[in-house]
Amino acid sequence: MEEADPGLAAERTGLAWIRTAISFAAVGGVLLKTAPLAGVLVLGMSALVWSLGRLAPGTDPVPGTRHSQKLLLVTATVAVVSSVALMLVLLNGPAAALR
Repeated sequence: MEEADPGLAAERTGLAWIRTAISFAAVGGVLLKTAPLAGVLVLGMSALVWSLGRLAPGTDPVPGTRHSQKLLLVTATVAVVSSVALMLVLLNGPAAALR
């Protein structure tokens, strides 16, 4: 039986995660000059985004493990990003979020 050609979709998805992490790092670097606390938090989030990208889809060494790890990491990343956004708004005030 022939295996289906997976194409390059997984590779493109991984590259998209890497581009997003680089973008977060660039924005964090710019923020370091004006708002150091926000810059450090965004730089930290870039590491989380990069970690998500490293969990590329593929064959699982143990069935079900990679999916569970990825789901846990996505959930933790969403919680951290939401918490950081809330902290930034609370520290800088609601008016700063609208600027």
